[in-house]
Amino acid sequence: MDNATTTALVTGANKGIGKEIARQLAASGVRVLLGARDAERGRQAVAELNADGDGAADVRLLVLDVTDPSGVAKAAAEVERLDILVNNAGMMAEGSTAPDADLDAFRRTFETNLFGVLTVTNAFLPALRRSPAPRIVNISSGTGSLAWSADPAREFALAAGSGAAYRSSKTALNALTLFYAQTLAPEGIKVNALAPGLRRTDLNERAAASDGDPAEAAAGAVRLALLPDDGPTGAFLSWDGTPVPW
Repeated sequence: MDNATTTALVTGANKGIGKEIARQLAASGVRVLLGARDAERGRQAVAELNADGDGAADVRLLVLDVTDPSGVAKAAAEVERLDILVNNAGMMAEGSTAPDADLDAFRRTFETNLFGVLTVTNAFLPALRRSPAPRIVNISSGTGSLAWSADPAREFALAAGSGAAYRSSKTALNALTLFYAQTLAPEGIKVNALAPGLRRTDLNERAAASDGDPAEAAAGAVRLALLPDDGPTGAFLSWDGTPVPW
């Protein structure tokens, strides 16, 4: 893939891991469409990333709310060809267990973390199909791994089912990733999921207090975004490239 002629869309990219993914893709010579729900915050992020690139970066704003199908369709109509889609936008409404969960919070979580990915991916598939080497990267979570959640040696299992809405939305996203990969493989579209690890973001209090560098996770996403033709599809990988069990 010739990065100089490559265009990537990163959703939820005005902050956190998404912003670092946009930064690293731009640094590699990729034109980046920075997806942001809030136009002003998106403009600020675009200005910062372009300034960081000393004039070499090409980052452009695409106002995009993944929970608004009509808005997503409008944004997709502005993009003729897309080589890379990074479905990064995500949220955690609350961290309760399933018996204590707020149903509305559950629905809002799935609306962004699952249905948003479905909406954006399907809307941009025509543009991706015009690429010679299309790549889709879904930012998931190790907490969405059922194998890890059932493993008593891991803290996920010791959490006694907390964060049920967020974690189950990521489990569903993993399934969606596999189904997209299977369906789109004959077209040469590679679709993979990334477990970024605990990173210093505003996802929740635990993440905000961590010392995990978002840039480290972003590097894993960029590797999947720039996969060579012999790279995997339908995989769930950690930020360091090791496989994560479903």
